[in-house]
Amino acid sequence: MRAVSSWHAAAVCSPIAYRNPNLRPTRCVSVSTAKPEVDDEVSSVVPLNRRRLILLRHAESAVPDRFLRDHDRPLSKTGRADAMSISHKLHQMGWIPELILCSDATRTKETLKIMQEYSKEFSRAEVHFMPSFYSIAAMDGQTAEHLQKVVCQYSRDEILTIMCMGHNRGWEEAASMFSGSSIELKTCNAALLETTGESWNEAFASAGLGGWKLEGIASLIYLSEAINFKICAGNFHKKLYQVKKQSRDFSM
Repeated sequence: MRAVSSWHAAAVCSPIAYRNPNLRPTRCVSVSTAKPEVDDEVSSVVPLNRRRLILLRHAESAVPDRFLRDHDRPLSKTGRADAMSISHKLHQMGWIPELILCSDATRTKETLKIMQEYSKEFSRAEVHFMPSFYSIAAMDGQTAEHLQKVVCQYSRDEILTIMCMGHNRGWEEAASMFSGSSIELKTCNAALLETTGESWNEAFASAGLGGWKLEGIASLIYLSEAINFKICAGNFHKKLYQVKKQSRDFSM
C-alpha cells in the first residue's frame, strides 16, 4: 500500500496545488469511455478505493424572462426531456452517485428532481443543496478549489461516487483543471472523473490538478445533430460512388 506523504496529510481540504506548475489543459477529449488503468502491483496487495466524481451541468433552461431572476429560471421542455435521458445514460454506464451536491438554482433542482423521478438509484442518494455553487461558477479560476472544499466537507470515506451539479463556465473549467484536458460541457453533459485514495481528502491531495483520470463525457445526441450527421454521411457516400464510377469509366 502506498504511504501518504506528510505534504499530502497537510493538504487536506486546502487549496489544490498543481502537480506540475507548468501544467495547463492542452488536449481535447472525445466523447468516449475507457476502462480505468490498474496498477497490478498495488492492487495485488491492498486495492485502493476508487473515487469517482461526476460534474454535471444542469439541463437546458427556459429563455430569460425580464420579470424572473436568472437564479429562478425553470427548465425548458427540451431540458426536462434531457434530464430524463442523462439519468438513463449515467445509470446505463454504472455511474450512480451516493452523494449529490446540487446548486440551489431552480434549473439545477428541477434537473435533479426529474433524474430522481426517472431513476430510483438517484433518489437513494444523499442530497445537499449548495447556494454557493450558483455564484462560484461565474468566478474565473475558483470553482475547482471550491468543489474540493465542499466535497471534503460533506463526504465520508465509505462514499465512493459523488455528483456535483452546477453551471458553466465554472463546471467545465473545473473539469478541465482536474483532468488536465480541455473539456466542453454543454447543457446536461457530465464529466466523469476518477482517482484513487483511502478518503476524499487523500484523493484530492494526491491527484492535485491534472491528476484526475477522465473516464469520459456523458452527453446526449440531439435529433437535429443526428439528422445532420445522417445527411452528411449520405452526401459523402453519394460523392464517393460518383468518384468510383468516374474512375471505372476512365479506366475503360
